Amino acid sequence: MSNVADLSKSPGKISAMFDAIAPRYDFLNHVLSAGIDRRWRSRAIRSLHLTGRERVLDVCTGTADLAIAARTATPGAAKVVGVDFAGAMLEIGRDKVASAGLAREVTLVRGDATQIPVANSSVDAVTVAFGIRNVEDVPAACREMHRVLKRGGSLAILEFAIPTMPVLRTAYLTYFRHVLPAIGRLVSRHTAAYGYLPDSVGAFATPEQLKNTLRTSGFVDVAAVRMTFGIVFLYTARRDA
Repeated sequence: MSNVADLSKSPGKISAMFDAIAPRYDFLNHVLSAGIDRRWRSRAIRSLHLTGRERVLDVCTGTADLAIAARTATPGAAKVVGVDFAGAMLEIGRDKVASAGLAREVTLVRGDATQIPVANSSVDAVTVAFGIRNVEDVPAACREMHRVLKRGGSLAILEFAIPTMPVLRTAYLTYFRHVLPAIGRLVSRHTAAYGYLPDSVGAFATPEQLKNTLRTSGFVDVAAVRMTFGIVFLYTARRDA
C-alpha cells in the first residue's frame, strides 16, 4: 500500500476533509506549531498597513483566525469578510466571532476561492492563511483576488514551505511527515487529512513559482519573505494603482 496521500483537490473532497477535522483544527494548529502560528498571522496583518478604515477579505478563512486578527489588530480593519467552502469550519468560525463580540464587523460566508462571492474592486486588502495550496486552480484564485481588490489594494498570503538548509530540512521533513501526521490522526481521528496536509506542502509551488503566478495574475510589487527558517513564507503584493 502506498504511503503517499491522495493530493487531488476537488472542492468536494477538500471541504469534506476540513469539515471532518473542524472540531480539533484550531487545537492542532496551535499545538503542532508550538503557538508560532499566531505570530505568523500577526505579521501578515501588519504587512497590510491598516489604518482602521479598510474592508478586508480573508479567503480560505477556515475557522476565521486571520479574519478575527485583521479586525482586532491595532489599528484593525473596519470590516472583514471571510470566505470558505467548508461549512463546519465556518460554523466554528462564527461561534468564535460571536464570542469575541465581532458579529457586526466580521461576516463569514460560504464560497469558493476560484469564484469569490464579492464584487469587483470592492475590498482594500485580501488575505489567505495556509489555504492557497488547497485550492484546485491556484491561478484562477489569484485572478479572483486581483479582481476583488481596489486599485492600490494589498495582498498577504501565508503558506508553508520546505526549508532549504540541509540539516533543518531533514529534521523538518521527519517531523512533518511522521510526527505531525501521527499526532494529527491521534487527536482528530482522521487518517487521510493528516497524510494529505504535510504531503500537500511538498507538492505545492515553490516560492518563485507562486510569485510568478501572482505577477501573471496582474499583481505588482510581489515579494516573498522567509519566516521561521523557511518553514513559512509571507507573500505580499498589491493591485497596481
